Amino acid sequence: MINKILKLFFGLTMIFLGFNLSAQEIKEIEFDNPIAVQRADPFVTKADDGNYYFIATVPQYDRIEIRKAKTINGIKEATPVVIWRKHEKGPMGNHIWAPELHRIDGKWYVYFAAGSAEEKWNIRMYALSNSSEDPTKGEWKEEGQIVSNRDDFSLDATTFELDGQRYMIWTDRASDTIINTGLYIAEMTSPTSLADKQVVISQPIYEWEIQGHRVNEGPAVLIRNGKVFVTFSASATDSNYAIGLLWADKEADLLDPDSWNKLPEPVFYSNPELDRYGPGHNSFTKTDDGQTDVMIYHARDYKNIEGEPLYDPNRHTRARVLKWTENGMPYFGQEKGDNEMTSTTPDGS
Repeated sequence: MINKILKLFFGLTMIFLGFNLSAQEIKEIEFDNPIAVQRADPFVTKADDGNYYFIATVPQYDRIEIRKAKTINGIKEATPVVIWRKHEKGPMGNHIWAPELHRIDGKWYVYFAAGSAEEKWNIRMYALSNSSEDPTKGEWKEEGQIVSNRDDFSLDATTFELDGQRYMIWTDRASDTIINTGLYIAEMTSPTSLADKQVVISQPIYEWEIQGHRVNEGPAVLIRNGKVFVTFSASATDSNYAIGLLWADKEADLLDPDSWNKLPEPVFYSNPELDRYGPGHNSFTKTDDGQTDVMIYHARDYKNIEGEPLYDPNRHTRARVLKWTENGMPYFGQEKGDNEMTSTTPDGS
């Protein structure tokens, strides 16, 4: 009798522990949003050492900082480490925007945009490098400007590798007749230089891309299901800001503009019911177990802004699970809250 009671107690204990374990697993994929307050253009990378490194635009536009955490939620309480500050004079002296952190050939690189101290709209792309294993430590070296052929208004550089070739996608003026910005792609001849062939793969042509400004910017790359997916942001940085989607087959010539497909509607945009306004400039990372894609993005929780949206500081960094449909396309869950995506099926149910 005692043995039966002990077995029953042991069985119930295992059920209880199993339930707690499942609850813990679910809890681990819920995000404590916002994971960073007043940080726009967020980029999160999961390094080989298991740590997450977070980098983003600060509202003062005057420095670059990195946070290190064991989990995505841990970014919220992580101490920012300032790795570089703007120059007092000349290039790299104003509008320090949209840094990204990449590990290439055993080195860390930060790509970022900056104006000059005297002319803040003279925006160009620049790079820093660091040979330390931990990007919050060691010495960061200025690598100078990444020069594009257009060399007009270049920013928002991102990079990825496919079949041994490294590419860069960035934003620059895309037209001589209409003031707009589009997305360029080129092969990279080194981590800080571009090949001569540089082509436009997207520019604002739809109504949702030209609200306030005619803009395509903030590219982010995700290679899945035989395709190279590129999200990008469009329109002014107020509640009109939204995310669009491009894609090309992995085997296609990525330097041929005809290889790229573009959805005519945004995939992620303002949703007043969720107090989500102007979501954009995202990046992608993985959950702790490396099994689930996560989209990191910024948004405000209110619509009305006084003055120029760029100088409203309250673009907060948020995280949400990214799902995939049966035909291999990303599902962003426009009608779903961030933590609803954990249990949402790719068809939205």
